[in-house]
Formats: sequence, structure tokens, C-alpha cells
Amino acid sequence: MLAAMEQTENGYTARFERHLPHPVEQVWAMLTENEKLAQWFSELRVDDLRVGGMIKFAMPDGTFLDMEILDLTPNSALAYTWGEDRVRFELQKEQAGCTLTLIETIHQVTPHTPKDLAGWHVCLDVIGALLAGKTIESRKSEWEKVYPRYIELIDTITQ
Repeated sequence: MLAAMEQTENGYTARFERHLPHPVEQVWAMLTENEKLAQWFSELRVDDLRVGGMIKFAMPDGTFLDMEILDLTPNSALAYTWGEDRVRFELQKEQAGCTLTLIETIHQVTPHTPKDLAGWHVCLDVIGALLAGKTIESRKSEWEKVYPRYIELIDTITQ
């Protein structure tokens, strides 16, 4: 399912939702434990898991971008800066697992925005697959499938 996009007073919001048949604690570990985080987003590393702490993003040139943790409620919410934007993960217990919601607050849409959104889409699919003991054979081919749909979505919302 594609992200739901809406224009806000200060930019845009993309909302991704995945229903996972796994306990909140297992999904939380995927978001906060470096060994598990590396399985679905190898450039990210939790440096200091607390409000005011940092998540590091490894840049291609070997440097790191520091992203400040803005909100942290174990097994429930994790939010951090993403450049000028914000990323927030929320977990909600359900009868048979949990709902994982990713909300990206986008300050300004750029030509790179649909690429990022397609990337988040695939990352969430990878989390679901990993928790189910499966692998996604080609993340690139999955990204190539959804990327044109995010271009269309952005075009629709920004016109």
C-alpha cells in the first residue's frame, strides 16, 4: 500500500501503515537495535537511544549525518530529525500483532522526494519480510516497481 500524502500548513506529510502479525517488542527491536536495523537500513545506526540522543546516517563519502531523537517511548514511538524533515515511527498493539506507522513530515517536496518515499516503502516491506523469516530477493526491483507510483502521487498532491 502506498503512503497517504497530504499537504499541511508547513509542507507535506507522508503516512505509511503496515499491519504485522508480530509482537510490538519484535518490531521495536527492528527500529532500535543496531544489528536488526542494519538488516533493513544499513546506513542507519542508533548512537544514543534517548530523547536528545542521536541516530547516525552513513553518507557515501564516509561521513555521518547526525539525526537527533525527538521522541522516544519504548515499544510505542520513535521520532527523529531527517535533515529539515522529521521521521516518526509509531507502534500500536493489535489482537494479532501490531500496526507499524511511519510518518514523514516533509518540509519541501524536491525531485528526490519520490525516491525517498519509495525507499521507505521498500524498507517497511523488508521489515515485514525479515520478521516473517523471509527475504526480498531484490530491493532494487521492488523500489523500481513503486518509484513511478510515488512520482504520480507527488505530482497529484503538488499540483
